[in-house]
Amino acid sequence: MNESRIAQSNLVGSLLLAHPGLDDPNFKRSVILVSAHSAEDGAMGVILNRPLGKTLGEYDGSLMYTGLAGVPVYQGGPVQADQIILSAWSWSHEKKVFKLFFGVDADKAKELRDDQDMELRAFLGYSGWGSRQLEGELAANTWVLANINGDVLNGGDGNDLWRSIMGEVSPDLKLMADVPDDPSRN
Repeated sequence: MNESRIAQSNLVGSLLLAHPGLDDPNFKRSVILVSAHSAEDGAMGVILNRPLGKTLGEYDGSLMYTGLAGVPVYQGGPVQADQIILSAWSWSHEKKVFKLFFGVDADKAKELRDDQDMELRAFLGYSGWGSRQLEGELAANTWVLANINGDVLNGGDGNDLWRSIMGEVSPDLKLMADVPDDPSRN
């Protein structure tokens, strides 16, 4: 995506993939779903591929016997990492439309959970950028921008999701993504 298009685009609903060369431990090999964006106000999103291996009921005992107890919990990002953000999404194959519900309250989350087409997740914290910061990082190739298509968001967790989407973006990036952290283990 060229710089002028980035500056003029609203990136809500896009994916940010950490460039294979990004070593920041907060974002290394991360896939971020952009939930808010404007060049003037900044951007925010959540990391999709960092499951914590817990449900909301396990994370917060007060939610153990609620309709949200089984919702999986993910590390959303380094900002306000103790705040729970409930989000849901779906992809319509027929219409090729992505629906995103971000930061919903518990009642809305329960309603969305009952829709079989919705993926509901809880995130601890979020990832955020200040005014024009994300645009600068995209121009510096810190991030790779990808569109959401099909069931990509349900395609696994961890590095597998990151590698899979990276491979869809570019064969060259796929090769870079497959390089192990420790080249001696190649």
